[in-house]
Amino acid sequence: MAEVDEDLSEDRLLGGSVALLQPRRGHRAGTDAVLLAAFASLRGGELAVDLGAGTGAVGLMIARRCPEARLLLVEREPDLTVLCRRNIALNGLGDRAHAVVADVFAPKAERRAAGLTPGLADLVATNPPFFESGEARRSPEPRRASAHLMAGGGLAEWLEAAADILRPKGRLAMIYRADGLGRCLEAMGRRFGSVTVGPVYPKAGDPASRVLIGAVKDGHARLQIDPPLVLHGPDGRFTEQAESLHRLADMKRAPEGALDVTNAPSRPAGVPRATA
Repeated sequence: MAEVDEDLSEDRLLGGSVALLQPRRGHRAGTDAVLLAAFASLRGGELAVDLGAGTGAVGLMIARRCPEARLLLVEREPDLTVLCRRNIALNGLGDRAHAVVADVFAPKAERRAAGLTPGLADLVATNPPFFESGEARRSPEPRRASAHLMAGGGLAEWLEAAADILRPKGRLAMIYRADGLGRCLEAMGRRFGSVTVGPVYPKAGDPASRVLIGAVKDGHARLQIDPPLVLHGPDGRFTEQAESLHRLADMKRAPEGALDVTNAPSRPAGVPRATA
C-alpha cells in the first residue's frame, strides 16, 4: 500500500485489482466510472484518452482490462493530474500511461501544445460534468463543483475537443445522465455517427438514471439502442450482471448483451461497484 496523505484515501476497484488514490472530500470515483470503463473496449496496442480524468479511475480500469493498451489521462486541475501520475505509478503502468494538464475548453493551439494533437487517439472515454452553467446549484466544495458543473464551455465544445483528438473512425465512449440524452445527441452534431445507447436503470420499473453512449467519428450507421442494464434487485443489492461488472472480467467473454463499442454498432452491446 502506498503512503497516503491525510486528505487522501487509497481505494480498490475491479475486485481489488486497481488501486486508486483520491481525495476524501469532493467527487469520488464510483459506479459511473466502473460502467464507463467496462463499456470502453480497446484492442491491444490502441491508445485510449480519458478526457476529464479526475484522478484517473476510468483510464486505470481501461488499462487493467486491456493490458496491451496505451493510456493518456487528461485533467485540467494540476493537483488532480499529480494524483493521476501517482496512480499510474501505483498500478505499475510504467511507460504505457501518461498524464497531462490540459483544459478541454482551451483554444486548439493550447490543447495541442499540451499534447492533444489531432488524430492522437483510437478511443476517447469521458464522463463529462452533467450540468452546464446555471442548471444546478454549485457545490461549496470546489472539486465536487468542478466535476458536476461545466466551466468555460458546454457539452458541444467538450465533444468537439474529443472529436479533434480522435483518429478517423475513432471511437467515443461516454456516460451521462439519462435525461440529457437529447443534449448528447445534439452536441455530437455531424462529428459522430454509428451511435449506440445503453440505458442504465437503478432497479427494474424505475426510469433510467444513466445512458452509456458509444459513437464513431464520422460514422454513418443508424442509431442502435442496446439491451438495458439494471443495477439493483428488489433486495437493494447489485444484480448479478452489475456485480460482475464491478469485478475484473475478460471483456472478450462479456455476458450476452454486454455494452461494447469495439465494433459499434454492428455487435450487440449491455454492461458488466466500485469499492470507493
